[in-house]
Amino acid sequence: MRCLIVDDSADFVDAARGLLECEGIMVVGVASTSADALRLFEELRPDVTLVDINLGGESGFEVAQQLDQAGGPPSPVILISTHAAQDFTELIETSPAVGFLSKSALTCGAIHDLLYGSVRLEEGDHR
Repeated sequence: MRCLIVDDSADFVDAARGLLECEGIMVVGVASTSADALRLFEELRPDVTLVDINLGGESGFEVAQQLDQAGGPPSPVILISTHAAQDFTELIETSPAVGFLSKSALTCGAIHDLLYGSVRLEEGDHR
């Protein structure tokens, strides 16, 4: 899986890149502004884009909207933040993002669960 990270914290980006790449997700690009995010998104066409809700003076919600409206095949966006999801519930629900992850809960498994669901059939369950 190819990932673009949009975050203005170099320390977080370094930590996230190390974690995700150890778990099998390739970080193909990093952006710290909406302009860079849109350019890299269109150039790289990642499988998933992680967007920080608070990009310094810019809104990650607006970035998610811009990425959703970019031409080409759709690519899922996951919003991330150090803040709790309940601080942004309505904005998250009305955004085009597929979901939200706390930065402290960021793992490959959490990304896969948001993208593909975490449906696990119990023995004998034939849904």
